[in-house]
Amino acid sequence: MGEIEKEEGVLVIRRIHVRMNLQAPAADRETAERVHGIYRDSCPVYRTLKPAIAITTELVFEPLAETSGF
Repeated sequence: MGEIEKEEGVLVIRRIHVRMNLQAPAADRETAERVHGIYRDSCPVYRTLKPAIAITTELVFEPLAETSGF
């Protein structure tokens, strides 16, 4: 979701909020949360935009139902 404002008659993106929905086994929650906390430093798009645009993210983790493997 982005928030846009007008600056001198021109639309400018000021803020972006990224919601990441992940369905994975419950055992992977800790890994997903750790990666969510550090991925930005390795993301070229984030690093390019962060000086000009406020970017926030959230991880919505949805555990998959356990299966018996049969």
